[in-house]
Amino acid sequence: MHVLSALELLAAWERGLAHQPVERALILLTTACPEVPPEELAKLSIGQRDNLLLTLREWTFGSQVSSVAICPGCGDRLELSFNVADIRVAPVSELTETFSLSVADYEVQFRLPNSLDLIAITSQMSGSGDAAHNNAATTQQALLDRCLLAASSHGEERPITQLPSNVIDAVLERMAQADPQADVQLALSCPACRHQWQSVFDIVSFFWSEMNAWAYRILREVHILASAYGWREADILAMSPYRRQLYLKMVSK
Repeated sequence: MHVLSALELLAAWERGLAHQPVERALILLTTACPEVPPEELAKLSIGQRDNLLLTLREWTFGSQVSSVAICPGCGDRLELSFNVADIRVAPVSELTETFSLSVADYEVQFRLPNSLDLIAITSQMSGSGDAAHNNAATTQQALLDRCLLAASSHGEERPITQLPSNVIDAVLERMAQADPQADVQLALSCPACRHQWQSVFDIVSFFWSEMNAWAYRILREVHILASAYGWREADILAMSPYRRQLYLKMVSK
């Protein structure tokens, strides 16, 4: 994986505009990792993918993360600031293609969710045309339907759609343990009302929102410099941010 140039970042942003978040994540990674086949990147677990995105985000915009959260208790706005290292989680063990788990009288084989699963589920739900089905419980069940490979009890094969709730809970817990980067939770506390809660940090949407703001800003800079000097977009983007700002200051005088 390499640091994206301004030209590469802008091209990835433009390609991603017409796609869903999970596809945007893969566009970024395929751009930054040309040495890795796209199908291999798509088969990475969600935690593995997000770990790469955290690294790419750090290389692109720095290690400091600034965000906001709205308190569900009083509606107050909280400003958040933390380091990428604060939310980077190492996997508990080396990830394998399949996992086996024994729960009570059941033996279950499963794999971790990946981007292909999320793309398929998003497409399936979009095609249903029923917004009521697009909720966390439905998504979780759809992921399990794809990631549960086999189940048996007392030596006999069991339908994976009929597993007891305690078995399903154990599988979900094992998935979370094996791929903790896939679900980063921020422990937040409101200074106004003292309400405490957990908030999910989604690197895909956060990174994309930063890219979106950057893209519009850099395009304005290109427009100003191209209008003033007649330079090509590629030449302006190839400049360092420092030099670009110097020229912008000259134009504004």
